[in-house]
Amino acid sequence: MTTYYYAAASQHFLLEEEPFAEVINERTRHYQEQEKEKDFWLIRQPAFLEAPELAAVKAKCPQPAAAVVSTNATFITWLKLRLEYVATGEFEAPSATIPDPLASLATTAS
Repeated sequence: MTTYYYAAASQHFLLEEEPFAEVINERTRHYQEQEKEKDFWLIRQPAFLEAPELAAVKAKCPQPAAAVVSTNATFITWLKLRLEYVATGEFEAPSATIPDPLASLATTAS
């Protein structure tokens, strides 16, 4: 199993109220300059929030939610400092309750 770290918030807050695109573009450029492989993903309506162990996080996060998921804990800490009003935490996957750490409920919505 792999440990994944996340920063979650409402989609509206994360993608419209915060300078999210600027922050992610800055980080992407930094990774390219360092020749580092990307280790973070933006997920709209992340399925991992449906796991019973994350019910308290989901309850505090206005829906529909969005999350940045990474295998790099330092990046999520950096993101939390930049964006401030996001919920952060970690989970391990794949597991019985989180089979795909990057799955989105948005792809299955009609």
